[in-house]
Parts: sequence; structure tokens; C-alpha cells
Amino acid sequence: MKKILFLIVLFFSPFFVFADELIPNAKSGILMEANTGKIIFEKNKDDKLSVASMTKMVAQTIILEEIEKGNIKWSDVVTVSRNASSMGGSQIYLEEGEKITVEDLMKGISVASGNDATVTMAEYISGSEKKFVERMNKVVKDLGLKNTHFVNCTGLDEDDHYSTSYDMAIIARNLIINHSEILRFSSIHEDYLREGTDKKFWLVNTNKLINFYDGADGLKTGHTDDALYCLAGTAKRNNLRLISIVLGENDSKTRNKEVMEMLDYGFNNIKMNILKKKGSIVSKVRLDKANIKYLDLVTKDDLGVIEGIGEKKNYRYKIVLNKLIYPINKGNSVGKINVLYNNNIISSSDLICSKNIKKINYFKFLVNNLIGLIFGNDY
Repeated sequence: MKKILFLIVLFFSPFFVFADELIPNAKSGILMEANTGKIIFEKNKDDKLSVASMTKMVAQTIILEEIEKGNIKWSDVVTVSRNASSMGGSQIYLEEGEKITVEDLMKGISVASGNDATVTMAEYISGSEKKFVERMNKVVKDLGLKNTHFVNCTGLDEDDHYSTSYDMAIIARNLIINHSEILRFSSIHEDYLREGTDKKFWLVNTNKLINFYDGADGLKTGHTDDALYCLAGTAKRNNLRLISIVLGENDSKTRNKEVMEMLDYGFNNIKMNILKKKGSIVSKVRLDKANIKYLDLVTKDDLGVIEGIGEKKNYRYKIVLNKLIYPINKGNSVGKINVLYNNNIISSSDLICSKNIKKINYFKFLVNNLIGLIFGNDY
């Protein structure tokens, strides 16, 4: 699984508000900036609650991991089991023995929140839903989350199946940043399955923000009797992406309204200031006994900081290098660049190797240095 450093900066700022000013009807909620993980607003963020189909964000994470590793392909054809076809709740009405592609199943999960589609993929990847859920709980543990536990892969109400708005925000952030292809699916407003057959099925996104909120492109809705109405919403404007979570709303209209109000609050009060673009060279390192003399340190991602609208600050940078052990492949992480304000780290980006680096023997090292001394060039 890809690793990501979650830098959560908790401090009062000019754009921090109190819980009674936003999402008054939700049991719990959070507004997070996706790039830095900064919490802009929270209400009961660590309360353990039912999260319904927002559970499926972890199933989607595993599916995308398998795609990225090459273990499965979007074109793979999956046969639906009796168990999967019998799932209740939201579904795409799969039939036992039906054959359907992984891509169409992902659409069914992401757009229609199909329980039958989710169980079909769980069985395809892990052999059984039980083993798949074990992997889901491992994903959560790897993210460092302590207040989430799953019993099924769909989010249907069961004892000991719970999460928090904070944990859901971290899961959503990991999905968006490390597996960004999710947005190709979560941004679909409508589509069709089984086209060209007499069982053509119309998919309409359960997340209505996709159709009418500026910049919205995800992420996952949820509703059960225990969880009530839940939503993980995300939207991006300019360089700023926000993640807005609400749990325990009484109806879908209020759920959508309060998510949008949180997003509005964020977009109206904060901005993303990109200090270093992805791929920027931030420093050079002299190497010994390597095939190159200097290594360019390159930012893996955009390095940005959150600021209030109209706010200007002066920042310092600190580069922290890993111990360099050859060989190092182009693209490998070799350290980090941290952004400091008032001596606090407020943002960070991995630094990656710009070239393939190999170790050279001592004789070659001496020859290269001699050439450098004579001709004044770098080898």
C-alpha cells in the first residue's frame, strides 16, 4: 500500500469557527483541506457512529490498490455469486451467474452505492467478504486510525461497525491523494450498465452535489436506519481542495445543505498558496562514489500552505535528507522539505530522486575527480 504522511495541523486561526455555527443538525462533522490535512472546522469529530455506505470508501481504496499493482484490470470479467446477488439495500440488481466487468462494478459502487457490486468485488479480490473486511480493517490500521472498525464491506447496520467523521476524512483524503482515479468514478453524474441488452440499467449518482455544486467531484453518500444520512463531499476550486464530512443528518436535503455550507465557508475564507510546484528543484546534493556528482532534489507533489483570504506570511524551509544508500532509482523518496511558520511545521512534501544513481568503485571515483579538477566539469 502506498504510504502518505498525514500532517494534521491543529491550531486556532482567523478562520476557525465554533461547532454551533455550522452543521447544527449533524451528529458529527469535519471540514478538512486535502493537501495538508489541516482541519478547518470540526464538530464531535471523534464520536464513534454508524457511517453506512461511506464504508465503501475503504473497499474502493482496495480495488484501486489492486488495479495499480496490476493484480486486476478494469476489463476483467467477474461472475456474480448467489451471496452477492442476494444483498439488500442499495443495489444494481446483479443476478447470480451474471458476468460483469470490474469497471462496471466500480461504477455500480461509486455512483449507485451498490451493495451487490461491492460484495462481488470483495469476493473477486479476497475470495470472501470476511477476508476482504479483514483487509479493510488493515487499511484503516495502516492509516493510523484507532476509532474505526468494520464488520462488513457495505456499511449495512451491524454491531461493532463504526467510524468517526475524522477517520472518514482521513480515509477520503488517502483515497483522493493516493488513488486519484477514484474521482473519475465519483464525478459521474449518470451512466448506464448492461448497454445493448434488454436489462439496460440507468445509474444516477446518489451524491447530488456532483450536479449542482461548483467544483464538486465526489465522494460518497450513506444512509441506513442507524447511521441516518451521511456524506463525504469533496470539491476543488483553483488550487484548493476541501473534504467535508457529515454524519447523522435527519434527511438528505439537510445533509446536502450542511455539507455545502461547510464547503462554502472554506472556499470563502481560506486559500491554497502553492509555494513550490510539483517537480520543482529545491536544492542540490553533492554525492560521493556515485555515477553523478550532484543530485537535484525535486518535489514529489505541490508544496502549499493554507492561508486566510488576504493573508500574507513569511515562511522558512527546512530540508531533511534520508541516508542515501545506492542504488537509488529515479522517483524514489530521498527526504522531505518542510515549510515552517513560527518554528512550527505547517506543510511538507516528499523530495524525490531526479536521476538513477549507481555506486561506482574507488578507482572510478578517483578518475572522475581528476577529470573534474583538470577540466572543471561535473561528470
